[in-house]
Amino acid sequence: VPGDLLTISAPMLGTFYRASAPGAEPFVDVGARVEPDTVVCLIEVMKMMNSIPAGVGGTIVEVCAENAGLVEHGAPLFQVRPDR
Repeated sequence: VPGDLLTISAPMLGTFYRASAPGAEPFVDVGARVEPDTVVCLIEVMKMMNSIPAGVGGTIVEVCAENAGLVEHGAPLFQVRPDR
């Protein structure tokens, strides 16, 4: 049921990165289990890399943002099925 999903949103405007470096494994992928403090991505703002925590516990079901793409504040980054 789509209504059951939680969205991890961008807390700031910047460039979205799924991994810590080009060619590195993504922080999380579809099917990954996250805790509220799990780092799910980086957002670069003015050459500063900001680690973004999930903020929720559950399983990643969708990656919404394009790697190395610009994300607006509030843009959906990931969809998470919360723990029951």
